[in-house]
Amino acid sequence: MYCAYVTKLKNVRQHPNADRLVLADVFDSTVVVGANSKDGDVVIYFPCDGQLSIEYCEFNNLVRKKDENGNNIGGFLDPDKRNVKAIKLRGERSDGLVMPLNSVEYIDKNLPNQLKVGDQITILNGQEICKKYIPRTKTYTVRAQTKKQKRKVNEFPLFEEHRDTEQLDYNIARFKPGDLVTLTLKMHGTSGRTAYLPSAGKNKFESFLYKFFPHYKYVTGTRRVVLQQFEEGGFYGDNAFRAQYHNLLKGKLLKGETIYYEIVGYVDMQTPIMGTAKNNKMNDKEFVKKYGETTTFSYGCPPGQSEMYVYRMTMTNPDGEVIEYPWSLVKHRCEVMGLNTVMDLDRFIYTTEEDLYERVNKWLDIDDPVGKTHINEGVVARLEDKAIFTAFKKKSYSFKVLEGLIKETADAPDMEEAQEVADA
Repeated sequence: MYCAYVTKLKNVRQHPNADRLVLADVFDSTVVVGANSKDGDVVIYFPCDGQLSIEYCEFNNLVRKKDENGNNIGGFLDPDKRNVKAIKLRGERSDGLVMPLNSVEYIDKNLPNQLKVGDQITILNGQEICKKYIPRTKTYTVRAQTKKQKRKVNEFPLFEEHRDTEQLDYNIARFKPGDLVTLTLKMHGTSGRTAYLPSAGKNKFESFLYKFFPHYKYVTGTRRVVLQQFEEGGFYGDNAFRAQYHNLLKGKLLKGETIYYEIVGYVDMQTPIMGTAKNNKMNDKEFVKKYGETTTFSYGCPPGQSEMYVYRMTMTNPDGEVIEYPWSLVKHRCEVMGLNTVMDLDRFIYTTEEDLYERVNKWLDIDDPVGKTHINEGVVARLEDKAIFTAFKKKSYSFKVLEGLIKETADAPDMEEAQEVADA
């Protein structure tokens, strides 16, 4: 879930190319802020990929607007999208948006004094401040259920959705000295899950029969949706590219196993699973020189092909209790089944925050080690030996910029975010 954070500025320093701007650190990110900022200032930090409310933007004059002479008299946010992006200001990275506490006093004059470091903000006094930015690039029609329509039976009640992976920067306190940590590659694709689970039946007769004679079936889904068929439906009109992985896993999973994976590459000969970004809009000549005019997150897949990479497995017993497989067992099971896993990057005992970030940051803003034709998305830090899946992600700055550009053009938007629009 997206939210803003009340936090303090650290390491405030001069901007090398601007007199009225300075640089500051917020969590593990660099932001460009006003020249009157200083170490220890308590601020509201909006990470990338958020959308600010109309009321908040109007009060703080954050969106672009012009006077009668065509001069900009507002801020730099798009008036329709109002989205926070990773950008460069006078040649320096700015990863998010920093605002003063009094930016919310339009709601209540006393509200800024009530905010404290560590607060997470989406709604204040009943008024929305921000939410996750999801471009609405396609129109979705959700049919209301009529009395004549039968309510769909949940045939697989034990088929669990994958938990969202939270941001590393805001969860550092979850790491304790002595914890075993594994770093794995974060890949930019669409999530899939397949399981071999007991069916609850499609009708009353099957439900009654399966109580006494459990019947296991293979089931596949996206992050949130159970797929009934692959021929039609879904964001691109069909889910045929998912069918091959459903069929690949048939006969390989043990009873009760659920496998979670990322699918990368292409849906068909023309359509990448994730969008394509125009690199020249990054205003970074070296980046364009290295990666070309566009970025397609292909991971080495030619048009028309895709690959799956497993990142999690569980075992669900007949009582519905979920047992999390440790990463070593995930890799072993995938080796037995002939499946790819996401790439291991590092494995170590947690000592300090500084050591963790040093290990994570060296894998950011580099060539993706799988395809080696585009920037990598980021890193996932997994806390091992936990009863439930406990992992946190950190995306590279360059990827955040590209992600913002993809959302601007949205020639093939993020399918999972499109699904959130459809479900909203």
